[in-house]
Amino acid sequence: MTNTVLKYKSQSVAKLYFIAALALFTGQIVFGLSLGLQYLIGDFLFPYIPFNVARMVHTNLLIVWLLFGFMGSAYYLIPEEAETELHSPKLAIALFWIFLIAGAATIVGYLTVPYAKLAELTGNDLIMTMGREFLEQPLPTKIGIVVVALAFLYNISMTVLKGRKTSISLVLLLGLWGLAVLFLFSFVNPHNLVRDKMYWWFVVHLWVEGVWELILGALLAFVLIKTTGVDREVIDKWLYVIIAFSLMTGILGTGHHFFFIGTPGYWQWIGSVFSALEPIPFFMMTVFAFNMVQRRRREHPNQAAVLWAVGTSVMAFLGAGLWGFIHTLSPVNYYTHGTQITAAHGHLAFYGAYVLVVISMISYAMPSLRGRMVAPKIAQTYEMWSFWLMTISMGVMVLALTGAGVLQVWLQRLPESGAMGFMATQDQLAFFYWLRLAGGVGFLIGLITYLTSFFVGANEPDAVVEGNGATARAVPARRA
Repeated sequence: MTNTVLKYKSQSVAKLYFIAALALFTGQIVFGLSLGLQYLIGDFLFPYIPFNVARMVHTNLLIVWLLFGFMGSAYYLIPEEAETELHSPKLAIALFWIFLIAGAATIVGYLTVPYAKLAELTGNDLIMTMGREFLEQPLPTKIGIVVVALAFLYNISMTVLKGRKTSISLVLLLGLWGLAVLFLFSFVNPHNLVRDKMYWWFVVHLWVEGVWELILGALLAFVLIKTTGVDREVIDKWLYVIIAFSLMTGILGTGHHFFFIGTPGYWQWIGSVFSALEPIPFFMMTVFAFNMVQRRRREHPNQAAVLWAVGTSVMAFLGAGLWGFIHTLSPVNYYTHGTQITAAHGHLAFYGAYVLVVISMISYAMPSLRGRMVAPKIAQTYEMWSFWLMTISMGVMVLALTGAGVLQVWLQRLPESGAMGFMATQDQLAFFYWLRLAGGVGFLIGLITYLTSFFVGANEPDAVVEGNGATARAVPARRA
């Protein structure tokens, strides 16, 4: 389809990735709700979907849909930043179907085949890579992820090399290449448990508190440039400072996972000090976003995208920064690690930092991918409602999990309280689990509201977007 709104025709491949990302996001939330019910009704869906399988699907869908979101964002952003067509749109489409089919087959495998049997059928005896949280994927799927990632990186790297080089595209490339390289540690599964845990955190921690933050910074900077009109030089300076602090604190902050796994004691100091500094880049990101909006040189008609972008910076600071700091010091982490406080931090950090930035990109890019200059006003109203519904619901979930975690530490981890057993403690947390479930239902309603925004306002006249000294041509609204 020829799209008269897109600057570069090859940007249209991003639409497939965004649609798949939102579909998988919906699946993740549905499985999350089933997990919330299983905390309260232990036999819910048993034996058809046991808790361990539902959790595995929930976390794997999170990773896969975010990867689809990152890839779609790159395919939209890179041609515009490089001022040239994508190196190979056909390769991008082929990789989409390969990744989608492989991901779907893996989820079906989780749901229909006992995990031990799945490991046996997929060659885990050859290279033992399965059985670790977030990295449960069978060997063929892991190999497929590497192949898809390398082909994707080849495609966007070649696009950047033949076009304009900008700070945003280079930071994004660095983050994406880092993501692919660090995933290779998922193939390393030594018999020594300490080394195994260290390599596992090289993937999990250095993804979400390292290279993914570079991706976050690049995507947020792109959306803010497009929606505020602030000079690129100003945003570039902020971006460099933020990613420098992110890498410095994130890499050495890996030590907060090494506190009690058998590594030398100096990691308690390194992990505590640099983890305590990790909120700084997220606070800087919040100041950055508000500063850019305050200094904006135009009122962009896509106010929903602006709301998602500003919301990203605030919620990322709260989730990854503040809630991470709450239990990052080793004397505190001794009692809190593995409790519901960890779950509270994880949920808010992923939502604030990565879910919201992908939705920011989708909110900004999808109108042009569907043949409009900007989303209809009624659609933006739905989007803004969905932002508040999802954000408030996530807040309810996180506060419920935080309360559950504090009570869990008191009842289960502190000797002076009698140190109840795990299951006895869980019975005492039911009130908080019901609150979490209510938050999850509210979040699903917010997500449905967001998805509804794509189906309203099709007949509303298109908006005019003011560019750098020129006015972009408005085109008649039409269905994609």
